[in-house]
Amino acid sequence: MEPLILTRENGAAIAYHYTPVRATPSKNQPGVIFCGGFKSDMTGVKATTLQGFCCGRGQQYTRFDYQGHGASSGAFVEGSIGEWRGDLLDVFDRVTQGPHIVVGSSMGGWMALLLALARPARVRGLVLVAPAADFTDALLWPNLSDAARRQIETEGVWLRPSLYDDGPYPITRHLIEESRAHLVLGGAVPFSGPVRILHGLEDETIPVEHVLRTANAITSLDVVVSLVKGGDHRLSSPADLERLCAAVAELSGP
Repeated sequence: MEPLILTRENGAAIAYHYTPVRATPSKNQPGVIFCGGFKSDMTGVKATTLQGFCCGRGQQYTRFDYQGHGASSGAFVEGSIGEWRGDLLDVFDRVTQGPHIVVGSSMGGWMALLLALARPARVRGLVLVAPAADFTDALLWPNLSDAARRQIETEGVWLRPSLYDDGPYPITRHLIEESRAHLVLGGAVPFSGPVRILHGLEDETIPVEHVLRTANAITSLDVVVSLVKGGDHRLSSPADLERLCAAVAELSGP
């Protein structure tokens, strides 16, 4: 099925799939929106598995591509945290309805926190998979080589090798500098709803210490971190997908 297109005020075309709620007298479930990761898109197995799961429950569900990702317009090299946050807010405001569970994978975990801060009245709960909050400032920049930093500072871009055989991808000075306006882990993250975090102990991208820092920053007293033995960064095995769907079901109610 071809995606729908939302045109932002800046002219960007944001591709998305939306499944409306199938209303029944016995169901009053929140919707679910999936926020993908850095250089990922909405055709990934977590996004599509959740669509099938939510459809089976009659639950409103939305997945989308940020600018420069997947079927949306724009070039990845020109993207930034603020631009992608804007894409998410537009989709959330103009496509979805009512309270939501926000699911965020990797960078999508950062986006989920930004959405919870921007729309607290509508975000009922968070399900975060290997959340990469503040990754540009807390994980990426400090671990770059001196040569990579110099190239970013002088040339504006450096091609970072990928761990996932999808070719190198650009890290830009604009991405690093612009992201500093959207950091969330410098203090408390004021969110009081339930939070479920899934993280693989074999994750080579996001250290478990960073995930625990994220969990501790969220002010909610209902934060549960599940560490998956043998799990990698993607957490996309059948058992991992079952855990993800179970977390969404738990926060959604019967």
